[in-house]
Amino acid sequence: MHLITKQSELETAIAQLAKSEFVTVDTEFIRETTFWPELCLIQIASPDTTALIDPLAPGIDLKPFFELMSDEKVLKVFHAARQDIEIIFHLGDLIPHPVFDTQIAAMVCGFGDSVSYDQLVQRITGTQLDKSSRFTDWRHRPLSDKQLEYALADVTWLRDVYLDLQSRLDSRQRSNWVKEEMDVLTSRDTYDLHPENAWTRLKMRVRKPIELAVLQHVAAWREREARERNVPRGRVLKDDAIYEIAQQQPRDATALGRLRTTPKGWERSSSAAALLAAVNAALAIPKEELPKVPRQAQPSEGANAAAEILKVLLRIIAEKEGVAPKIIASGDDIDRIAAEGEKAEVEALSGWRREVFGEKALRLIRGELGIRFQNRRINVFEIGD
Repeated sequence: MHLITKQSELETAIAQLAKSEFVTVDTEFIRETTFWPELCLIQIASPDTTALIDPLAPGIDLKPFFELMSDEKVLKVFHAARQDIEIIFHLGDLIPHPVFDTQIAAMVCGFGDSVSYDQLVQRITGTQLDKSSRFTDWRHRPLSDKQLEYALADVTWLRDVYLDLQSRLDSRQRSNWVKEEMDVLTSRDTYDLHPENAWTRLKMRVRKPIELAVLQHVAAWREREARERNVPRGRVLKDDAIYEIAQQQPRDATALGRLRTTPKGWERSSSAAALLAAVNAALAIPKEELPKVPRQAQPSEGANAAAEILKVLLRIIAEKEGVAPKIIASGDDIDRIAAEGEKAEVEALSGWRREVFGEKALRLIRGELGIRFQNRRINVFEIGD
């Protein structure tokens, strides 16, 4: 099994792959000890060509691969694409387009929530994949034939999966449902998270504007530090430490050293000095310019009961449509529709989701629709019928 390690081989393979209407793509990477994933292997297949590319080979230039990823004439098929796209975005400064994610398509076709690749291959083709090489060290060279065989299977069987799912979508006229999801998946904003917005990843454990200001500044500092050092965020500073710093607001090393969530002696490091500068910058913000703490709307009386009824409606519709409930509406969508009604700014009230579920959900909480058990089945009915 051949591994491409030379530039001429890479260019020849990409030129052949670029002739196809679609290619299936997967990557193997390591990211446990780094901020940015370390790309270790690229697998690509078209209906008549396969390629295993070694991005760690000396002198290899992945420019031809990135050009293929941006070629609008070739559809790029992934399974659970987000991490693969994140890698391509970081290394190539581009978002692959157009894209088809078989995990999302499988949810639209009724294969359940977040179905795994090997489960999907088994259910569509009847083939049981050998996943024993999943957790190997992909940085180690040489890669074994068993590793390469495992990696190649991630794109060869994906061809059959894609063709099957596309056929199902076409027959049900649901290709546009998947396209809406691909628009989000291929948005640059999905991957280009600015350090100033890093605080949105954290749980809201602050109650005062000054605490939120400190949280925002410290989270931004940690994001920049982790990226610059290429280490996981938690290795720079744990989330619990950010929460404690936001509440205690240490102004100097002595105060920082009293905290329980920072390592002993760390307050004397250069990193701690930079963190304290971030804290003091937040504390210097004039009171009238402090950020407002987001307040979740208090659910109205009966909202919790309404949410439970909406969950029943969701299950009924998902079963009828043959779609995974998760892709129609999230738990947060349900709670917000129950509490806020039409004013809820959620995905379930836009696009195809509104047509399939959102409008019925609103009519249910307005009392225009009902749910009943009849002839040993639960169904939705118009009030007055």
